[in-house]
Amino acid sequence: MDPIPSGTDVVDGQLVDAADMTAALTAAQFVFHDGATQSFTADGRTTYVERGVPSAGEWSVAGDGTFSSFWPPTYRATYTVRWIVENGARVGVSFTDTRSGVRYDGRYQSAAS
Repeated sequence: MDPIPSGTDVVDGQLVDAADMTAALTAAQFVFHDGATQSFTADGRTTYVERGVPSAGEWSVAGDGTFSSFWPPTYRATYTVRWIVENGARVGVSFTDTRSGVRYDGRYQSAAS
């Protein structure tokens, strides 16, 4: 995994640039409010684990910076991705479904978690 991007160059709610998407997604495993986790690899693979049950999918970034996911055999979704910043530190990203507007906040899991 890549280091969590740092710096004060972004604010909470700012869109993750397409050029920064891979680093933002592969920096660490994400933990969601319900305890589910998700990890991403730079080669476009993702694993989501809910209640101990993993599912494998694929992800990519469109030219406009939107994030696309594919979960075989047929589920596809597109999201805008924004930084979650607390006390000047990037602590995760939020995924907002471009069709429904539903938002999912993924927080970087620390090594101690």
